[in-house]
Amino acid sequence: MGRVTERRKVIRIRDGAVNTRPDTLVAEEPLEIRLNGKPLAITMRTPGDDFALAAGFLVSEGVLGEADELQNIVYCAGATGGGTSRSSGAESGGGSNTYNVVDVRTAPGVVIPDITLERNVYTSSSCGLCGKASLDAVRTTARWTIDDTAGDTTPPVRLEPELLASLPDRLRAAQRVFDRTGGLHAAALFTEEGELLDIREDVGRHNAVDKLVGRALQNGTLPLSRTVLLVSGRASFELAQKAVMAGIPMLAAVSAPSSLAVDLAAETGLTLVGFLRGASMNVYAGEHRIALRAAATQG
Repeated sequence: MGRVTERRKVIRIRDGAVNTRPDTLVAEEPLEIRLNGKPLAITMRTPGDDFALAAGFLVSEGVLGEADELQNIVYCAGATGGGTSRSSGAESGGGSNTYNVVDVRTAPGVVIPDITLERNVYTSSSCGLCGKASLDAVRTTARWTIDDTAGDTTPPVRLEPELLASLPDRLRAAQRVFDRTGGLHAAALFTEEGELLDIREDVGRHNAVDKLVGRALQNGTLPLSRTVLLVSGRASFELAQKAVMAGIPMLAAVSAPSSLAVDLAAETGLTLVGFLRGASMNVYAGEHRIALRAAATQG
């Protein structure tokens, strides 16, 4: 498996003084995801948690939703040849395998849907699918309903703004690789009480979310119906889609959401919070899950 970070020489200029020093950079490598032996997608990612990333990707695509639907995930021989496949229980090994190709095998009897969420075969590390047609695609392929405003007997997730405002600091404190590189996105799952359940880092924000969701699939904890997903960057349509597909009722981001993300949140019942910085935040949809004071809603 590739390294999470790499060292490169950099010329550093500070207050007119020039010196040469090594710098730690986040690694970025392509990962090809195959489904039952057939190429499906290529994503640029930070090596690590590749099996979880692939599993989470397939949750987002509506292929997987239960742990027993996944038979196994293996590394395929890399471009240099001579590598040996590895089962989903081990993500490392010797040989000349480049570990940049994984094959996800579904259990016998699992029906593979037509994967048509308007996704290009190549997915960059910064953005993913988009387009108005994708709104209907997500709505029709989602396995779980997160809209809890229609009289469900289970009370909805409900957070105080103060608790929500404390989550970015907890996310930042848990970012181990970011401290060394300053170049990674992070995604974290919290309970409604603010307990950190899991955190993943990656050069691509959607990859970090896939790693979280994939681990939940492998652990048999989908849907993530009592959790909050926090991302370190903006809230794109794809991140909203991934939250909906995993049954996550609340998505919060430290930066701005896109218009299509807001549309999807409004249509599916997802609570979407943006610009979560300090004590400030914007609630774009699903405000019933935020314990707003009456005075705060005026004006």
